[in-house]
Amino acid sequence: MAHEQHPVGDRYDFAAIQDTWLPIWDEQKLFETTGPDPEGIRGHKYVLDMFPYPSGDLHMGHAEAFGFGDTVARYWRHQGYRVLHPIGWDSFGLPAENAAIKRGVDPREWTYSNIDQQKRSFRLYAPSFDWSRVLHTSDPEYYRWNQWLFLQMFEKGLAYRKDSWVNWDPVDQTVLANEQVLADGTSERSGAMVVKKKLTQWYFRITDYADRLLDDLDALEGRWPSKVLAMQRNWIGRSRGADVDFRIEGRDEPVTVFTTRPDTLAGVTFLVVAPDSDLAAELVAGADEATAAEFADYLAEVQKVSEVERQDAARPKTGRFIGRYALHPITGERLPIWTADYVLADYGHGAVMAVPAHDQRDLDFARAFDLPVTVVLDVPVADADGAEHADNDPAATGVALTGEGTLINSGALDGLSKAEAIPAAIAALEAEGTGRPATTYRLRDWLISRQRYWGTPIPIIHGQDGSLHPVPESELPVELPPSAGLDLKPKGASPLGAATDWVEVTNPVDGTPARRDPDTMDTFVDSSWYFLRFFGPHDQTRPFDPEEAKRWGPVDQYVGGVEHAILHLLYSRFITKVLHDLGHIDFDEPFTSVLNQGMVLMDGSKMSKSKGNLVEFAEQLTEYGADALRVTLAFAGPPEDDIDWADVSPAGSSKFLARAWRIAADVEAVGVSAAVEGGDRALRRATHRLLADAPGLVESFKFNVLVARLMELVNVTRKTIDSGAGAGDGAVREAAEALALLLDLYAPFTAADMWAKLGHDDPVALVRWPEAEPALLVEDTVVAVVQVNGKLRDRLQVSPSIGADELRALALASEAVTRAVGDAEIAAVIVREPKLVNIAIKR
Repeated sequence: MAHEQHPVGDRYDFAAIQDTWLPIWDEQKLFETTGPDPEGIRGHKYVLDMFPYPSGDLHMGHAEAFGFGDTVARYWRHQGYRVLHPIGWDSFGLPAENAAIKRGVDPREWTYSNIDQQKRSFRLYAPSFDWSRVLHTSDPEYYRWNQWLFLQMFEKGLAYRKDSWVNWDPVDQTVLANEQVLADGTSERSGAMVVKKKLTQWYFRITDYADRLLDDLDALEGRWPSKVLAMQRNWIGRSRGADVDFRIEGRDEPVTVFTTRPDTLAGVTFLVVAPDSDLAAELVAGADEATAAEFADYLAEVQKVSEVERQDAARPKTGRFIGRYALHPITGERLPIWTADYVLADYGHGAVMAVPAHDQRDLDFARAFDLPVTVVLDVPVADADGAEHADNDPAATGVALTGEGTLINSGALDGLSKAEAIPAAIAALEAEGTGRPATTYRLRDWLISRQRYWGTPIPIIHGQDGSLHPVPESELPVELPPSAGLDLKPKGASPLGAATDWVEVTNPVDGTPARRDPDTMDTFVDSSWYFLRFFGPHDQTRPFDPEEAKRWGPVDQYVGGVEHAILHLLYSRFITKVLHDLGHIDFDEPFTSVLNQGMVLMDGSKMSKSKGNLVEFAEQLTEYGADALRVTLAFAGPPEDDIDWADVSPAGSSKFLARAWRIAADVEAVGVSAAVEGGDRALRRATHRLLADAPGLVESFKFNVLVARLMELVNVTRKTIDSGAGAGDGAVREAAEALALLLDLYAPFTAADMWAKLGHDDPVALVRWPEAEPALLVEDTVVAVVQVNGKLRDRLQVSPSIGADELRALALASEAVTRAVGDAEIAAVIVREPKLVNIAIKR
C-alpha cells in the first residue's frame, strides 16, 4: 500500500503517523504465523516475552521488556526467518483476588477489564505480536490443560499429597513455596513475615529432577545470564557427603545424619535435631514430662521466627536438651541430643552431627551450653601479622578451625588430608554398616496447593475413607464456580470449600458421597508451560499441537526480569523435562537464550505512587509516542542495567526520529534518485559499515550502541545533503532506506512511514536487510596516531596496508614530531602499523 494513499504531511507528527499506520497494520495482520510457511524462509525463530500480569495498565517496566523482545523479533524477520512472537496474560493469582475483594467485585471482572486495557496499550506501543494466538491462563480452555498436566504427574507419582510444615502467609492466609519467601523471611506476595504451619498439601516431586536441573545448566553457559545460572545452582544446592547412622538409646531405628565432612566424625560431641521436625517430636515423646513441657515452649518460640532469621550466623544460639542420647557409630560414646533452631527440618534428615571444633555454628552452640569441643584437624592458624602459631583451641578462642588441615585424634585417619580422609571415612562407615555415600540438595519439592479462590481447581476427588480419585480426563475442565455468594476473604481455608453445590460430588469409583479438593494450584503452574500452549492456544483436544512444537520449539529468545531467575525459570525447566520424558515434546530445556532487562527507576528509586515518583506509561505514550519511548529505553544503556527515567530524554529521541524522517521526506521530494554507484562514497561507506555491524550488535544485545550508530548515520546523511550532494544523490537514498530498515527495530511507526515515503509498497517489517558490499568495508585510508613519549603529536592519513618501515619513516619526517624531539636522543621507535607510532626520547 503506497504512502500517497495515506499522506501524513510535511512535518514529523508522531500522532498522525500512528493514526495512519495502526488501521493498516490491523488489516494486514503482518505477524500471524498460522498456515504453511512462505517460500524462501531461512528457518524458524521463537521469541517470547515473560507474559504480563493484568494488575492494571502497562507500566514503564513493560515498555522496556516488551520493547527489547520486539527488537529481537523484528531483527530475525529482517534476517529472513519466520518468527513466532505471541502474547498472553498470566491472569490467575492472588493480586487479582485481593484487588477484587478490596473493590467488592468478581475477580473475573477486574482481571479481564485490565486485560482489555493492556491490549489497547499494546496496540499503541506496536509490538509485532501474533494476535491470533492470544491466551489467558484464567480461561477454562487454558486451565483445563493445567489439570491435565496435574493428572499426568499424579499418574507417574510426581504429584503427591503429604502432611508437613509449610510456609504460611498470615496476611494472604495461604501457603507459599520456599521460592516465594524472600531473603528477609517475608512473603513476596503480601510482604508479611512468613511463619510455619503444619498442613496437608499437594507437591510436585521436582527433587526427582534435581541432578538434571543442575547438570543441564552447563549447556546454557553463555546463553543465559551468568547471574541467573549461579542463582539456580545455589538454589538447587547439591552437596555430596555421607549418611551416617547414629543409634539412639531406647529407639529401635537409628537416626540418619547427612554430613559433607565424614572425615571429622571423631570430633562429634553431640547431635542436634530441628525443633519443628517429626524426629524431635518423636524423641521428646519418650522423655520425661518436664523435658516435654520445656520443648513445647521452645517449639512455640521457634515457630515465631523466620527461617532466614534462624540461619543468621550472628544470631545468639538457643536450644534445649531433650533428655535423649545417641551412640557414636565408631567409639560407642554416649552423645547428648539437643534441639536448636539453627537446624532446619527440611535439611538432610532434620538432624546434624555437631563437630564444634570445625563448624562455627556448632562451636557457638557448644560454648553457649558448655558442651565439649574435640579438635580432629590440625589447621595452621596465623596471627594478624601472618605468622603461624599454636593457639588453635576453638573452645578458648571461639573461632572454629575450618581451613584445610591434617587429621588428628582420628585413629586410622590420622595424618591424612581432607581429600584423602573423606573417601577413607566413608569406606570405614560402609565396612561397619553405619554409613554410606550420599547426596543432598537445598531444593525441596514444589508445594503447589493454595487456599484461595482465583486459581486452577485441583482435579482430585476425596472419598469418605480418605482415598484420592483423579477426575476423569473426559470431565475436564473442572471449572471454578461463580464467586457470587462466596466469601473470598483470606481465612486459612479455601473459599471453594463453602461452595456446597460445587464441592459435594459422587465418588467416581463406588458412587458414595465425596468432595472435590477445595484448594487451587500455585499460579507458577500456569506459567511453567504457557510457552507450549502458544503452539495451539485454541485447540480443544490437546494441550498443544506436537507438530507446531517441533516446528517452533524450544524458545530461541526469552526476555524478562531477573526476579524470575529461580521461581519461574526453574519450574519451567522442570515441567519441560517432565513433558519430554512423557513423550510429548522432543526437547528438554524450554529457553535457549535468556535476556534479563533491568528496572526502570525514577530519581534512583523504584517507581511507586506512594513515593510520588511514578512515571505513567500512558502519559509518556501520549506525550512522546511509542517510537520515542522505545528508542529512549533502547538507548539508555545495556539492557541488563537499570534505567533512571530522570537521566534520559524521550524529547531528544523524538528530535532524532524527526531528523531521520525528514531525510526520507527530502528524498521523496526530489523523486527518483541517481544511480547508487555514483553517489557520495563516504556516505555509502558509512551506510554499509552499519549494515555489516548491525547483526552483531543486535545478537549481542548492544541495542544502545546500534541506536548510537543510527544517530551517527542520520548526521552523516544530513551533512551530505546539506553539503551540496542533495537528496537526489544515490548514496542519500541508499542511506535513507537503510535507516528505515534499521529503525524498524525500535521505531516501527517512523520506519513504516519513511519506507512508504521512499516509494515502497511492501511492509518494511518484512523486508530483508541488504548485504553490505565488501568493497565498501575496506578503508581507503586510516588515521595513524604519532606520539612522542606518549603524548599525541600528529595524525597521519595512511594506507591500511602500510608497512612498519614506511610508517616509521613518515612519522619521523613529520614536522610536528621533529619539533617535539628537538635535539633529544631518540631511544626507541615503536610501530604498530597501521595505526600507531610511539617515539621514546631521552631528556
